[in-house]
Amino acid sequence: MKALVKRRAEPGLWLENVPEPKVGINDVLIRVHKTGICGTDVHIYKWDSWAAKTIPVPMVIGHEFVGEIVEVGSNVSDFFPGQIVSGEGHVVCAIDKDVAAIFDPFGNAVHTALSFPVLGEDVLVTGAGPIGIMAAAVARHAGARFVVITDVNPFRLELARKMGVTVAVNPQEKSIQEVQKELGMQEGFDVGLEMSGNARAFRDMLANMAHGGKIAMLGIPAEEMAIDWNTVIFSMLTIKGIYGREMYETWYKMTVMLESGLDIKPVITHRLNYAEYERGFEVMMEGQSGRVTLDWETI
Repeated sequence: MKALVKRRAEPGLWLENVPEPKVGINDVLIRVHKTGICGTDVHIYKWDSWAAKTIPVPMVIGHEFVGEIVEVGSNVSDFFPGQIVSGEGHVVCAIDKDVAAIFDPFGNAVHTALSFPVLGEDVLVTGAGPIGIMAAAVARHAGARFVVITDVNPFRLELARKMGVTVAVNPQEKSIQEVQKELGMQEGFDVGLEMSGNARAFRDMLANMAHGGKIAMLGIPAEEMAIDWNTVIFSMLTIKGIYGREMYETWYKMTVMLESGLDIKPVITHRLNYAEYERGFEVMMEGQSGRVTLDWETI
């Protein structure tokens, strides 16, 4: 079968034929239809310091997918051939395949955005990557008053505006304090969603939180970053690290929000054939994309 493989400990990925997995008694075999290119995949493609110390080589990569079950093991009684499933093995009937292919990052967005109550609150999102944009949309859908998102990438700021944020701003052009004044905010943001992994963005967030504010952190810093802990202490801030999803609660919330009208399709800006994977990684590294999906149904 065709797969993208990290064959060597150097930049790049390779499209190769690999053996089809054998089905164990507790396994299901899935024929992948569509995959999403994740930020983690980009780290692996670039072979940065994080990937070099984390990823064993060789490895078949990819973890955002939707596909069809084609075979089940003898002990499997709750899944059946023909069912459409997404990552983490949940049945996702009646959900668009492109959306199902990015349920993994959408789950990150939902887990982060709903870590603290946002109904009626003012929310600051730092980092307008696909997950940050989806988190902002989730916060709006969940009843936040103002949702402000920051980034330095014009393409992604415009995409965030299309997804319904209150304000999308480049902090190099306008400060967050100015945005607060324009919105008539008096006390800072109640909830922060740090999605960038950028030290300056995180420090900006800390400086603009309300007393007693709460911050959920999903962005992964490339290296250690220093902050003024006096700000955290004297503003009595809560900082919560986020990793993955809360199983199964996050998935239930994701499905309900999609069924109740939340539209995350605009965050998918490129739909490519699997053979065009190089182009997919290029547009992501250039910052000229939202989420990129690859179609594997035509193999």
